[in-house]
Amino acid sequence: MVRTARALVHALQALVALVLVGGVVTRNPSVAVNALLGLLVTLAPNALERDYGVVLGPLPALWVTLAVLLHSVGMLGLYDAIVWWDHLTHTLSASVVAGAAYAAVHAVDLHTDDIYLPPPFVGALLVVVTLGLGVVWETAEFVARDLAIAFGFRPLLVVYSLEDAVVDLAYNALGGLLVAWFGTTRLDRVSRELEGRLQGR
Repeated sequence: MVRTARALVHALQALVALVLVGGVVTRNPSVAVNALLGLLVTLAPNALERDYGVVLGPLPALWVTLAVLLHSVGMLGLYDAIVWWDHLTHTLSASVVAGAAYAAVHAVDLHTDDIYLPPPFVGALLVVVTLGLGVVWETAEFVARDLAIAFGFRPLLVVYSLEDAVVDLAYNALGGLLVAWFGTTRLDRVSRELEGRLQGR
C-alpha cells in the first residue's frame, strides 16, 4: 500500500512536470508558473519528513499532489471547457487546506492540557479557516490580474467574475466540511506526529 501510494505520487508529479514543460514550450506563462509552483508544493511532505522528522506518510502526499495536478491540468483549458472542473479543484484544494489546519490545531490540542477543543468547534473552525483563506486567495487573484493588466503583462491566474468567486468560496466551504465530517480520524496520526515535534521527540 505504501509503495503503491508513493509510486502514484511520483507518477502524478511527473505529469505536473509534463504540464510545466508544455507551458514552457508553448510559451504560456500561466501554465508554466502554476505548474512550477504546484510542483514545489508537492515536495513539501517530503521536506517535512527530511528536515523536521514529521512523517506524514504517502497518503497526505498523494492528496496534495492530486490537487496540484488537477489544477495544473485545468490551466491547459479544462477550466473553460468543463464547467465543474473549477468546482472539483476548489473542493479538493480546500480539503488540503482544511486537512493541514486540522492537523496543526489538533496537535496543539494534544500538546497542552490547558486547551480543549470539542469536535463541533473544530469542525466549524475548519470551515472558517478554509473560507478565510479562500477570501484571501480570491482577492489576491483579482489584485494580481489587475496589476498584470496595468503593467502590460498576461495574467497568470484565471479570473472570471465576482459571482464566480462566491461560487468558488462555496466549494471551498464544502472541502472544509468534508474534512470535518470524514477526514479528522484519518489525520489523527499526522497530528500526533506534529505533537511529537512540539514535545521535542
